[in-house]
Amino acid sequence: MAVLHEGMAQHGMVVFTHYQQKGKGQRNKEWISGKDMNIALSAVIEPIVLLSSQLFLLSMATAVAAARLFKSYAEDDVCIKWPNDVYWRDRKAGGILIENVIKGNEWKYAIAGIGLNINQTDFGVLNVRAVSLKQITGKNHDPLLLAKELCSYLNEEYQILWNDDAETIERYQKFLYKKNQKVKLKKDNRVFEAVIKDVTKDGRLVVETSVEEQFSVGEIEWVI
Repeated sequence: MAVLHEGMAQHGMVVFTHYQQKGKGQRNKEWISGKDMNIALSAVIEPIVLLSSQLFLLSMATAVAAARLFKSYAEDDVCIKWPNDVYWRDRKAGGILIENVIKGNEWKYAIAGIGLNINQTDFGVLNVRAVSLKQITGKNHDPLLLAKELCSYLNEEYQILWNDDAETIERYQKFLYKKNQKVKLKKDNRVFEAVIKDVTKDGRLVVETSVEEQFSVGEIEWVI
């Protein structure tokens, strides 16, 4: 975000875009949003009580806020697919990418980029894997008004995190996609089945195969 690098950013600043052409997701995947159809925003956060070793807690709080907004309209079957994608059933409704500014050992700022599918109905080759609020509810929604609601949820979740990170972890766990269910994962050339058990406070996915294993973000892929 240019304003951050120019020294003009402040905690709580939110930038909303009506047309996202160069959105980024995990593993440098591109995310394109239809004009005036979806939520695409970036929020500047000053993690006043967190250490740089607690980066994933902020990701958890952000994902919970996004999932809560979606659930308030979609009602059931909303979850967070590790590490921080918003899902409805088995289809992706949105994603989060947090970029951090760290100087020395000091965590200066985080920029939480959030994209949520609101009114878009054509996702091209991703049609069977993506979903929007309109497809779920059968109604059009105002992305800007929903973005303002999302900011309220973000504020609530960040306040919870500042006060009690254990509660943030618990709230994230309640939304965890496929918890206690068997899924297929891939690490390098190894494809294996595992039961999703937990996510640690530093963001490692805990699964059960013949033994308990833990994986860091970016270390494994979900196999559809």
